[in-house]
Amino acid sequence: MNSFFKKSLFLVVYISCLFLSMPHSTYAAEEDFGIGYSYKIIKPENQVGNAGYFDLRMTPEQKQTVEIELYNMTDKELSVDLSVHSAKTNSNGVIEYGPTKIEKDPSLKYSLEDIAKVPEKVTLPPKGTVNVPVKITMPKERYDGYIAGGIYLQKAQSEEEKKADEKAKGVVNKYAFIAGMLLSETDAKLQPELKFNKIEAGLTNYRNSFMINFSNIEPVYIEGMTVDAQIFKEGSDEILYESKKENYRMAPNSAMTFPVNLNGEAFVAGDYIGHIVVTAGDEKWEWRGKFKVTREDADKYNAEDVSLIQDRGINWKMIALIVGSILLILLAIYIITRTVSKKNQDKKKRNKKKKR
Repeated sequence: MNSFFKKSLFLVVYISCLFLSMPHSTYAAEEDFGIGYSYKIIKPENQVGNAGYFDLRMTPEQKQTVEIELYNMTDKELSVDLSVHSAKTNSNGVIEYGPTKIEKDPSLKYSLEDIAKVPEKVTLPPKGTVNVPVKITMPKERYDGYIAGGIYLQKAQSEEEKKADEKAKGVVNKYAFIAGMLLSETDAKLQPELKFNKIEAGLTNYRNSFMINFSNIEPVYIEGMTVDAQIFKEGSDEILYESKKENYRMAPNSAMTFPVNLNGEAFVAGDYIGHIVVTAGDEKWEWRGKFKVTREDADKYNAEDVSLIQDRGINWKMIALIVGSILLILLAIYIITRTVSKKNQDKKKRNKKKKR
């Protein structure tokens, strides 16, 4: 093997090793704008107990204004954005009282957003206190159970802070308070009731999961829930995937999506059966649901699953093909060069013989 081919082969191997050893960079940014204020609920006479949130006993059509005290701890004027949100349940069995992308359940008859109203923005003077009014208007009909949610309080951003957020790459921390609100009219003891909705393919934290959706269709909290779910291929008794979680909670009239993770495996199109058992105290709900994973959904979610993308991160077949192609090209160049060189040498020899 001549020096040209040796040098070319070394160059290919060096470039390949350099490519494979290149690190993947992750960028994260954290910028704390601070809170700068405190809040305190002012409990009215119809407050139930000593909870740190509004727990109010109301009557049909009652109108009442309660207050939240905000105190500016800084030496500068400060504004606070406010909004009202109904309680919802996330996939971890935790109740959300602030803004969320979780959809309202159809069983929710009265949203706290429709009943309690707050100003969109309040400005606090330096080292000053402002009492924010929360205007409540109860429905005309008598209501058993709870209307639950929270009042979301977040420091308003200046234009400079908004621009900084837009430019930031990665995570930007934002801090907020939530003043909980629980409205009731009676002491009626309602029995919780769960309703199974559907199972479908999806993603949890960018990883393939079977998504089991069910609803708490009564205006009561469900405490101490255990959710046990198993996934089977239709016609088989073999458990493909399973998940069991304890100490979950559900908000009144809210839906929950419980994920069963595929543990880094790809979706396979086909027909499946889900078996779900939910218990809470003496209550038990059990469902078996048939569902289908289409080829389109399987391809879509497999392409978005980060664990599968990481496994596919180094495409050895492609690398082998590229390196092999380069070696073949170099070999061809070597053979052509050698052939041409040999022909030139033969030609020179013939010319020398003719001169003689």
